[in-house]
Amino acid sequence: MTTAAEGQKTTMARRPGSGKRAALIFVSRYGTIIGLLAMIVFFSIAAPTTFPTMANFLNILSQASLTAIIAAGLTYTLVVGEFDLSVGFVASFIGLIVCGLMANQGFPIPIAIIASLALGTFIGCINGLLVTKVGINAVIATLGVGTILSGIGFSYSAFPIAVGIPRDFTLISLGRIVFGVPNPVVIMFAVLAILWVVLNKTDLGQKMQAVGSNIEAARLSGIRVDRIKLFAFMTAGFCAALTGILLSSLLGSGTLGAGDGYLLNAFAAVFLGSATLREGQFHIFGTLVGVMILAVGFNGLSIFGAPTHFQPIFKGGILVFAVGLSALARRYAASS
Repeated sequence: MTTAAEGQKTTMARRPGSGKRAALIFVSRYGTIIGLLAMIVFFSIAAPTTFPTMANFLNILSQASLTAIIAAGLTYTLVVGEFDLSVGFVASFIGLIVCGLMANQGFPIPIAIIASLALGTFIGCINGLLVTKVGINAVIATLGVGTILSGIGFSYSAFPIAVGIPRDFTLISLGRIVFGVPNPVVIMFAVLAILWVVLNKTDLGQKMQAVGSNIEAARLSGIRVDRIKLFAFMTAGFCAALTGILLSSLLGSGTLGAGDGYLLNAFAAVFLGSATLREGQFHIFGTLVGVMILAVGFNGLSIFGAPTHFQPIFKGGILVFAVGLSALARRYAASS
């Protein structure tokens, strides 16, 4: 005899379109990872003496590190259902400030870095308060704050700050302390590991995911939603500030607007990551996969001598593809 459960499974198996739905769900979960592996294989075959080398892989990781750090902070705000369009502006502003503190105010390197990280976190706190307490839409609030920072940075120094930067500061990004691995790569993995643990292994992380899944249910269950969102924005501000510091160390100067371009890269990476392994959920591992897709793509384009204008085309195309894939994953997750 056939049980009711077996009959239901048989009915579902025979339901028209069930195979197509399963295929789409599979693609939405594993498509990004398969795509990344396919890119690596393609470039390795096409450029066997250049691409699949340890030096080039370290170069890819180094190029990906700053995007990964700022994207990880952005992931937290998206997890709680908000946006932060100020992260690129914060990175640029803090990169300018940390150099100014050392070159103009004579701050020692550790003090300048700590003060800059604190300032970036404070800016994130302002974003969070504008969204949670004042009630301004996150897109408007963070874009407005970012624009204000751009103006303040211009008034602070309209020209790059390079004279008076200690050499030891540049070694933060150019040095290789751990087994010959570039320092930004080590910092990237440390930041991602900490944020992954907080998001997946702590009560705070579970509350963040609950807020993002159903804010009203989270509020009714006793979760202090505003505090959780505030923490997410502060984390985004901290990560953006860290990115700005590493970028200014890499460039050897504080340059207004140097970090603005990281906003689009970060969004593309995070939305690509939301379609990795999970159906439309933002998470740290997925963000790392998204960042690596961008980095491998940019690296491959450089190796093959593609014109410079191909990079923004690739970046914009990846963003559209990522959002579309994320929307597809969410739709089929809701219908399954």
